[in-house]
Amino acid sequence: MSMDVPRTGQAQKRRLRRTALIVAGLAVVALVTVFVKRLEPAAPTVSAETLLIDQVKRGEMLRQVRGPGTLVPVDVRWISAPVDGRVERIPALPGVQVKEDTILLEMVDPAVEQSALEAESQLKAAQADYDTLKAKLESDLLAQQASVTAAQSASDQAKLQVEADERLAKDGLIPELNFKLSRLKSDQLAKQAKTEVDRYQQSRRSTEAQLAAQRARVDQMRGTYELKRRQVESLKVRAGINGVLQEMPVKVGQRVTPGTVLARVARPENLKAELHVPEVQAKDVLKGQTASIDTRNGIVPGRVLRVAPSAVDGTVIVDVVLEGPLPQGARPDISVDGTIEIERLNNVLYVSRPAYGQANSKIEMFKVTADGKRAERVPVELGRVSVNTVEIVKGLQVGDKVILSDTSAQDGYSKIRLN
Repeated sequence: MSMDVPRTGQAQKRRLRRTALIVAGLAVVALVTVFVKRLEPAAPTVSAETLLIDQVKRGEMLRQVRGPGTLVPVDVRWISAPVDGRVERIPALPGVQVKEDTILLEMVDPAVEQSALEAESQLKAAQADYDTLKAKLESDLLAQQASVTAAQSASDQAKLQVEADERLAKDGLIPELNFKLSRLKSDQLAKQAKTEVDRYQQSRRSTEAQLAAQRARVDQMRGTYELKRRQVESLKVRAGINGVLQEMPVKVGQRVTPGTVLARVARPENLKAELHVPEVQAKDVLKGQTASIDTRNGIVPGRVLRVAPSAVDGTVIVDVVLEGPLPQGARPDISVDGTIEIERLNNVLYVSRPAYGQANSKIEMFKVTADGKRAERVPVELGRVSVNTVEIVKGLQVGDKVILSDTSAQDGYSKIRLN
C-alpha cells in the first residue's frame, strides 16, 4: 500500500515567487513614479509672430524718462476779492483778450464806501488843525523874533554908549561913575538879548515838535484815507496784466468775502509743460536737463525748469520751459507727452525694455535658440532703465535674442517652442 508524500517544498517556492513578483512590481511602480515626477511638462508652442523679440546690443544707451502732462501758462494771475462785496456787473467773459486796466467785474459795498467818506472827512479835519496850529505857532515865533531884535538893538546901543563914555571918561569929561554905569547897563542888555535868543530857539524847537506831531496825525489820516480809497477802487476788479481771461467762477449778485477767487488771467503766448513723472523715475530728473514735448501736432524742445519737492499720488510734477516755437493750435490746458533726457551711457550692453522688470532687479527671460525654433528661460540681471531700453548687467551677450513680451502665461515652463 502506497502513501502520499507531502510536497511542502513546491508550496514554499510558489509563495516566494509571488512575493518576489510583488516586490518587483512595487519597485517598477516606484521607479516609474520617480521618472514621471522628474519629467518636465511638455513645452508649449507659441507663435513667434505674436511675440516681441529684440537682439542684445552694445553701444551708447540714452536714458530717458517720460510723463504725460499739460501746457500751462508761465505767467498766471489769480485775482481774489480784496474786500467784502456783492458782484454787481461782469463786463468781461472768459476767453476775451484783456489789458492791464481792463475791468473784469464790478462789486458794491456801502460799508466800504461810507468808511472811505469818513476817512476823507477825518483827513480834512486833521489838515485844518495842522494849518491852524502852524499859523498860530508862526505868529508866536514872529512875536518872539521881534523881541529878540529889540533886545539885540538895545544891547548894541548900550555897547556904543559904553565906547563913547569910555573915551569921555579918559579925557575927564564925564565922571568915572557914569562910564561904569554905562558898562553895567550894556552887560545887562547883552544878557537880556542872549536870553531872548535862547527863548526864541526853544520856541522854534517847540514849534517844530508840535507841527511834527500834527503832521504825523495828518499822515496817519491820509494813510487811512488812501487805504479806504483803494478799497473803494478795488470794487472795480481789473486784470492786472495783459493776457486772456481764462476763468470767472463768480456770478452777478453773488456775495464774496476777502480772498475769494474772482478770476484767472494768463499770457497764452508764454507756455510751459507741466509733466507728471512717476515717482520712481523722477529721482534722476534735475533742473537744466533737456527735454522734448510732444503736443500731438509737433515736438517742441525744452529744458527742465523745476522739479517738485514732493510726490502726489505717486507722481512728481516737473515743469519744462519750452525753447522752440509752438506748433499751430497749441494753447493752455491741452494734453502733451514729455520725454526728459537723463544721461548717455557709453559702451553698455542693452536691449529694448521688456514688459516686466524694474531697474536694478533680477528677472528671468526667454532666450531664443540659434535655430529660432525654441526659447529657453535664463536668469538676467537688469541695470539702469530708460523709456524704451534697459541695461543688461549679467545673463546675456551681444547678439542674443530675447522675448520682450509678457510671458506670464508660460510660467512653470523652462522652454517654449516657436513656430
